[in-house]
Amino acid sequence: MSQESSQRPHRVAVIVDEGTNPFEVGVATELFGLPRPELGLPGPLYEVTLCAPAPRIRMNHGFFTLTGVRGLDAVAEADTLVVPGRPDNVVSRGPAVLDAIRRAHARGARVISFCTGTFALAEAGLLDGRRAATHWRWADSFRRLHPRVLLEPDVLFVDEGDVLTAAGSAAALDLGLHIWRRDHGAELANHVSRRLVFAAHRDGGQRQFVERPVPEVRDESLAPLLAWAQERLGEPLTVAHLAARARVSPATLHRRFRAQLGTTPLAWLTMERVALACRLIERGEERLDVVAARSGLGSAANLRARLRRATGLSPSAYRRRFGSGGGEALVS
Repeated sequence: MSQESSQRPHRVAVIVDEGTNPFEVGVATELFGLPRPELGLPGPLYEVTLCAPAPRIRMNHGFFTLTGVRGLDAVAEADTLVVPGRPDNVVSRGPAVLDAIRRAHARGARVISFCTGTFALAEAGLLDGRRAATHWRWADSFRRLHPRVLLEPDVLFVDEGDVLTAAGSAAALDLGLHIWRRDHGAELANHVSRRLVFAAHRDGGQRQFVERPVPEVRDESLAPLLAWAQERLGEPLTVAHLAARARVSPATLHRRFRAQLGTTPLAWLTMERVALACRLIERGEERLDVVAARSGLGSAANLRARLRRATGLSPSAYRRRFGSGGGEALVS
């Protein structure tokens, strides 16, 4: 959904069911429901409606009761449907909620689950034969209940196009920012991530969060090194340069990246360079060789390959969708 082609805000409905986790409802409203005047746009890009199968909904652990929201009829108007999780995920969501999910998907709405909301999507039949993510703690229960779903146990989220699933409550933020990138490009997604004070892209997966013994001595934070490197992406940085800056061996740096980010130094560098290339294209840079050089990707050929791998789009297609200067093709 491009900013230019949207004639109205993209309508997001969030199903609040008995026992729903308040945090995940908050994530949906924070990501898609708040005004963002700092973006300088003529109007909101999303609007959020909370809806429920009953007039009074008791939230998880009875923290509060939600009233005054719309009924499930609001789902029929949604372009995107969000289904948060709840702790009693092995209990059926009930026919009204499941039917609303099925009808939304059947008419072409995008359907998203947060954390154990994946159980509801699977129960509704949306995930058979498809990849999905859910919280690592409930992976075994999910496999037993839904053996035909291709559960991805180590990722933060899965994007299957029309159905997207986040692995946990905080991973809902990762998925939400991914949706911002998919709908409106890296530049706006980065604005939103900065307002959230949350990483625009967390590489790696939830394997890094599975319960394990805590080491007696924690590694120093990589944050200063990452900030230093992000200011120099156009330079010929290598893993050896990063290790020298951190005053550790390349092997030690690799272990720290794996432990703290769930990825390798080289993969992180490449991801950051691709993100910078996306921002340069969105801001109107038309010369492909300049984008490649300034982002540190080197050649136009490497830029094309990396961008297509990361976004599924060629540089020209990416600019047509997200660029600010019209639909002209990028030139080498």
